[in-house]
Amino acid sequence: MGANLLVPAGAAGMSEAIYTLYMVLSIACLVILFVTALLAVILVLFQKSNSDGIQGITASSETFFGKNRGQSIESKLKKWTWICLGVLAFLAIAIYIVNLLVP
Repeated sequence: MGANLLVPAGAAGMSEAIYTLYMVLSIACLVILFVTALLAVILVLFQKSNSDGIQGITASSETFFGKNRGQSIESKLKKWTWICLGVLAFLAIAIYIVNLLVP
C-alpha cells in the first residue's frame, strides 16, 4: 500500500524503478539546463560590444599584439557561448520530447 503512494496517478503504467529513474534523469537534465543557461548569460555579459562607442573618438593607440589578444579572447568567448546555447537548445528540446512521451 505504501509503494503506491510513491507513484503518482499519471505514471500508473510505470514501475517504481522506471519512474524513479525518470525523475532522477529529469531533475539532472533540469539542473544541467539551469547551469548552462546561467553560464550562457555570463559569457554573453563578458563579451565586448561590436561598436566602439565613445572610445572611437579618443583614437587610442593599441599595438598589434594587444588587438590580436583581445580578438582571440573574444573568439573563445563567442565559441563557448555558441556551445552553451547549442547544449541549452538540445536539452530543452529533449526534455520537452521526453515529457510528451511519458504520461
